[in-house]
Amino acid sequence: MKRDRNVKIVATLGPASNTYDMIRALHEAGADVFRLNMSHGTHEEIEERHKMIRQVEKDLDSPIAILADLQGPKLRVGEFANGSEELEWGQKFRLDLDDTPGDATRVQLPHPEIFAALSGGSHLLVNDGKIRLKVADCGKDHANCIVEAGGTISNRKGVNVPDVVLPLAALSDKDRRDLEFACGLGVDWIALSFVQRVEDVEEARRLVWGRAAIISKIEKPSAVEAFDQILEVSDGIMVARGDLGVELPVQAVPPIQKRLVRKCRAAAKPVIVATQMLESMIESPMPTRAEVSDVSGAIYEGTDAIMLSAESAAGQYPIEAVQTMNNVAVSVESDPTYREVIEASRNAVRTSVADGIVAAAREIAETTEIKAICCFTSSGTTAALVARERPRVPIIAMTPMTGAARRLSLTWGTQCVMTGELERFKQAVVNAARAARAQGYAGEKDQIVVTAGVPFNQPGTTNILRVAPCNERLIFSTDPE
Repeated sequence: MKRDRNVKIVATLGPASNTYDMIRALHEAGADVFRLNMSHGTHEEIEERHKMIRQVEKDLDSPIAILADLQGPKLRVGEFANGSEELEWGQKFRLDLDDTPGDATRVQLPHPEIFAALSGGSHLLVNDGKIRLKVADCGKDHANCIVEAGGTISNRKGVNVPDVVLPLAALSDKDRRDLEFACGLGVDWIALSFVQRVEDVEEARRLVWGRAAIISKIEKPSAVEAFDQILEVSDGIMVARGDLGVELPVQAVPPIQKRLVRKCRAAAKPVIVATQMLESMIESPMPTRAEVSDVSGAIYEGTDAIMLSAESAAGQYPIEAVQTMNNVAVSVESDPTYREVIEASRNAVRTSVADGIVAAAREIAETTEIKAICCFTSSGTTAALVARERPRVPIIAMTPMTGAARRLSLTWGTQCVMTGELERFKQAVVNAARAARAQGYAGEKDQIVVTAGVPFNQPGTTNILRVAPCNERLIFSTDPE
């Protein structure tokens, strides 16, 4: 499905978007990727949504990526005898392993691994950071704290520990079951929550066993500190600003977002900016001006994708939220300043033949009357390298691999077209010309750039670039093969 923008849109499915008609409407409105949140819904419900997405994909003949987002290890306090208590600044409050219902002086924290990692001066944040506790002293089964920011604390509220790297695996037992289930369904991307270290990603990769690509969600300070190493072993990144804004000062999140987006662009790996992008549209048909500015800022940075969470999963206006994102993207990308920002932030990386080929393709396209860059790819790597260049012309990714076409639905600027197995470069050029015309990017009198690797169907062999006419008669008369 042809889009009038380069940035991709990820829409989360949920109670407000769990029918075939709604999923189709969301895709037609602009959703390129559908997110299945494994924190909510049964396996049966998730499987049904997966089937409906694939049916929409088949009916519209449009590759769609499916992202399964694992819950990750959730840390929560226990329960209170009265359901909740009020904590005041300066008071003492104890966390321990005792499962007796809590009161105004203490509550259970059923995670001994947290106590093992804490030390005096560490902080614990409860209920999305609304309550802030500072550890005065601690042992293997307790932590005596001072309340630095008070408020209402109630049953099962979440706990964040920003100061230390916890001895917790990124994959809980539930995550392992969910991962195997999602891979069995045939999802395209697996998102890992609360990644802290490289080993978390490597463990997930062993379990995925090549059945899906891996996105690391950056939502902890330790992941920001180890980001270069995490990026190297990940297939993509999600800047999950919700928990990141809880565990770090809120003013630190925007510069971190910009830095991580640029590093992902340089590495030619897709990056999603997520969380609270159009939060008000859960209940309102119109976004706030601040939200529109937030979405615009991510697009100006050159992010690959922007994401809707509750807006499309549980909100009252899921279609309008997708349409809003689409309209903002089209408006931003038509602004001359957008091209100036994108090109000024381009980080040239030239370490291989493929790097040189895609850079040359972009430069040729921008200095002549080229209508599109058509790249043949089996794994998706060549298309990702072309997208890293952020060219001014459309990118048509030609692939015989359904999985590659679906995964590329997350990559900036790529329009995926399925093609058969190829044996000769002339055949590739003809197919590229036909695709460019069929997609409406070029006419018979126009030219395109074609990149490919010979021998075909071998990842990492991009070694040919040709400027070709879209007229098949001219192709056959000028090609020496």
